[in-house]
Amino acid sequence: MPHHHERRELPFSAEQMYDLVANVRRYPEFLPWVNGIRVTSDSETEMLADMIVGFKSLRETFSSRVLKSPKTQIAVDYLDGPMKHLHNEWVFEEVSGGGCIVDFTVDFSFRNAVFQTLAGQFFDKAITKMTDAFIARAEDLYGRSSSST
Repeated sequence: MPHHHERRELPFSAEQMYDLVANVRRYPEFLPWVNGIRVTSDSETEMLADMIVGFKSLRETFSSRVLKSPKTQIAVDYLDGPMKHLHNEWVFEEVSGGGCIVDFTVDFSFRNAVFQTLAGQFFDKAITKMTDAFIARAEDLYGRSSSST
């Protein structure tokens, strides 16, 4: 099962990064391979959403439950679709003097052995591209060195 963990210190506040990650509806605007989002329910602490992802001729939809601990943590668990398992977690910690640490973990497996093999080959590169897309989005929204809210 592919697994990725990274911890980055960023010049944005924990609240800013939480707000960016929690705003799932905007993912198609900046995340590679995300073609569409359908939010079926949303509250301060939980969201149910369908994500349509595509790469070349492949297109899949999967459903997730997003558990939100406002301003500190977001956990995403897979409900339905082509995967066997998916869990990712974001933890946001303020840093004294400004900025925050973002701790990100993801692991998943596909039901289809061919997809699993392909995912294993490209996993690290794809995850890095996606985490970099979140940072680029934060820079677009908040400027390159913003830690104010």
